[in-house]
Amino acid sequence: MFKKLAVAIAFSPTGEAVLWEAVRLQQLFEAEMVLIHIGERSDEDVKQLDEMLDQVKVDRGKVKLCWENGAPSKKILEICRREEVDLLIAGALRKENLFQYYIGSVARDILRKADCSVLVLVTPSSHPQNFDNIVVQAGGGRNPRKSLKVACDLGKRDQASILHLIREIKLYGLSLAVASEDTEEEYSETRKNLVNEELKEVQAKLDKLDTEDLRINIKITAGKAGHELAKFTRRTNADLLVMQGMGRKLGLFDRIFRQDLEYIMSDLPSNLLIVHP
Repeated sequence: MFKKLAVAIAFSPTGEAVLWEAVRLQQLFEAEMVLIHIGERSDEDVKQLDEMLDQVKVDRGKVKLCWENGAPSKKILEICRREEVDLLIAGALRKENLFQYYIGSVARDILRKADCSVLVLVTPSSHPQNFDNIVVQAGGGRNPRKSLKVACDLGKRDQASILHLIREIKLYGLSLAVASEDTEEEYSETRKNLVNEELKEVQAKLDKLDTEDLRINIKITAGKAGHELAKFTRRTNADLLVMQGMGRKLGLFDRIFRQDLEYIMSDLPSNLLIVHP
């Protein structure tokens, strides 16, 4: 799944907690790990990092430290490419006096430009728990099957209680139904048929994946995809939202999907995993 992880280390109140979470995932995936810190090196900072690594009980023989200077987002991305990282782990920020989380400018820039998958943690803990309640967007992006596969693999490894697959009805289909049907009964029948088509598409993708022992709930929604996805994630108290990333060259549907991602980033409903296409 993920063979090499990287974690962006910051000397902040949540920095140590993010490292605890990263070590748990390293063990879960049996992966290599790269520790990234951007900034000037001083004796005090070296001592602080050593103390943090000792506290988290990091196996220094299984990690590589990259401590470099430069613009944070640019340097982090450069290191991830150079080290062939599969998954970058970073923390989010909480808006002051609000139960609301958002991605800071550095992490936001990384999410838009990263060549690897990115996991943003909203409430990292020094006693990390498994991802038990996972929501995955089963559509959008260039290769939604990859995000489904990652979500299923992670759910199995972490022994998740439930995996929710969210699929949006194609809005143009509903618009055609409204324009062409004369009665409420005919409209309801057309909507029902659209929902069944979406269910079949999702099930066809699942049939190609290993979902044994996974409890799966397929939910079909209509409306603004980003809004519906965030609302469902909050309502179910999910601890992880999985979305498909985009390629560098954006087509029409990629641009629509990007709006969903921008909406999610402005107010995170849970931890967020963006799977690189």
